[in-house]
Amino acid sequence: MKQLLMAIVAMAAAGCLAEGRSLFNGKDLEGWDTAPGWWWVEDGALTSESTEAKPCKACNYLIWKGGQPKDFELTADFKLSKEGNSGLQIRSEPRPNWDTYGFQADMTGDGGLVGFVYHHKHGLIAGRGEDVTLDAEGKRVVTKLGDPAELLKAYKIEDWNHYRVVCRGPVIETYVNGVKMCRFTGGKDDAKGGLIGLQMHPGPPMKVQFKNITLNEFAD
Repeated sequence: MKQLLMAIVAMAAAGCLAEGRSLFNGKDLEGWDTAPGWWWVEDGALTSESTEAKPCKACNYLIWKGGQPKDFELTADFKLSKEGNSGLQIRSEPRPNWDTYGFQADMTGDGGLVGFVYHHKHGLIAGRGEDVTLDAEGKRVVTKLGDPAELLKAYKIEDWNHYRVVCRGPVIETYVNGVKMCRFTGGKDDAKGGLIGLQMHPGPPMKVQFKNITLNEFAD
């Protein structure tokens, strides 16, 4: 964590990052748009939960209303039940009924998809431990970044974890608890701005929480 903070300070001092802003006030849903009844604040964290009595039958997202950033660093603390599935939606387009379409820094409660980059059109496009580049034909060219099992040791099941997502140009990088998980380099069409959202996923009963959400946009 100390190395991560030092890196952020160094980047800001060099004029790479604009001054960051908090996206969540810790008290209510001000600044966010949500499907009625699916998101609230609990113990100072943005929270969503499905149960046997109230199953989630389709994805819905808590969508930040403050803009559609393109080149940025997004950080958030998250906690997910072991059976859960969620993610940080980035560079995405809006869809009806609080749905989205675009990139996601993925996560599952058991850790299986933690650190992956997902896209609604292409699926899981960069796995933990992969450095992925799309060639001229749109095919994945994969270089090993690290051992997926070793990287997963940084993740704490059913506890608070820290996600950091860096988007600059066509590149997306994910970090969990200060450990680099994957890197994805797409084409020029992948570098556009878009919505930020927090996912509530259909499936078995689950609970997901987010707090300390901060956005730092790269200065031109």
